[in-house]
Amino acid sequence: MILPPLKPRESAIDWPLALAVMGLLAVGAVFVASATLAREGAADLPWYRLDHFRQLVWYGVGLGGAVAVCLVDYRVMARWAMVGYWVSVALLVAVLFVGTSHGWGARRWLDLGPIQFQPSEISKLALLLALANYLSRPEPELRQSRVFLTALGLTLLPFLLILKEPDLGSALVFLPVGLVMMFVAGVPGRYLWRVLGGAGAVVVLLLVDILLAPPQWQLKLEPYQRRRLQVYFGVASVPPSATEAERQRALKEYRDAAHNVAQAMISVGSGGLTGKGWRRGTQNALGYLPRAVAHNDFIFSVIAEESGFVGSMTVLALYTVVFFSGVRIAGQARDRLGRLIAVGVVALLFCHVFINIGMNIRLTPVTGIPLPLLSYGGTSVMCSLIAAGLLQNVYRYRNHY
Repeated sequence: MILPPLKPRESAIDWPLALAVMGLLAVGAVFVASATLAREGAADLPWYRLDHFRQLVWYGVGLGGAVAVCLVDYRVMARWAMVGYWVSVALLVAVLFVGTSHGWGARRWLDLGPIQFQPSEISKLALLLALANYLSRPEPELRQSRVFLTALGLTLLPFLLILKEPDLGSALVFLPVGLVMMFVAGVPGRYLWRVLGGAGAVVVLLLVDILLAPPQWQLKLEPYQRRRLQVYFGVASVPPSATEAERQRALKEYRDAAHNVAQAMISVGSGGLTGKGWRRGTQNALGYLPRAVAHNDFIFSVIAEESGFVGSMTVLALYTVVFFSGVRIAGQARDRLGRLIAVGVVALLFCHVFINIGMNIRLTPVTGIPLPLLSYGGTSVMCSLIAAGLLQNVYRYRNHY
């Protein structure tokens, strides 16, 4: 008797995704070390107080969270998605009353003594799971306006709470992620076009406010938000009736606000083909790229200066592997829930990568959004790794139905 050939056993791990994530972690650890060791007095600190060591600790915690997420079928997690969503909303409300500020007067962190964390990062994952669970319903129901309005409400609630902190950059991520998930789920296009039309009107209003409106008609933006937008559009707001002293003060505030972007672009452009070498980037080592932001918001500039075009393209190639792996996993999912989780993770990571790298090369305004897996920061790193764990989860349980 001739036996049929055995089918090769399918791996429970998507190796291209896993290797790309580990590659990004390695790059992040190396260049966070470069950005933080350049600080004055860093050589005198004990090893356990160095920022790159803390980053490694958060990598370890995040990887543990990713593994834990992989062990539970995403369908089981989806049953608790709304509970997680409302817990995250409660944390966002708590930030408005008892949150702490690390600058600009914005309340974005909850302080629990030995640790601090950003609920806005947690709420991105909570929304992703809640929206995927809500939209994984029969297609006829998705055509009802009630379902669309509920999904839009789930997206706008954390958006408005984070906008209140204020944290415009993190808030803006929610809208594209929510709309992409609704589109993939099958929500009628006419509903989505109305939202996009409304968003477009708000953008036009902002442009008029920044570029043309007199001071008495301007919107009530935070001063630092207005300065960032003015820097992006290259407009220094000086009222016609301003005195010479007021004019000089306004121009100085504009130059100060533009400093980070200018130095980041110099860093990216000066790296050449292969860079200046690890810890040899002059913009970083000499402090021209401000050390307060070099290891988080502008980590890509450090990478570009020290590893050049080759290093920058390596980072982009690793992210491309992550994105296409996520799209492939979404295509292999056997149910709408798994597909929506995978699409939501890809949309979330892509928004972060596009906005962060864009602000390093003045393609987008400075918003303070971290670069996933590379920027220094505990909550961001852990949530990015858990998001990657969700992709692995959908891949692992793709045939369990």
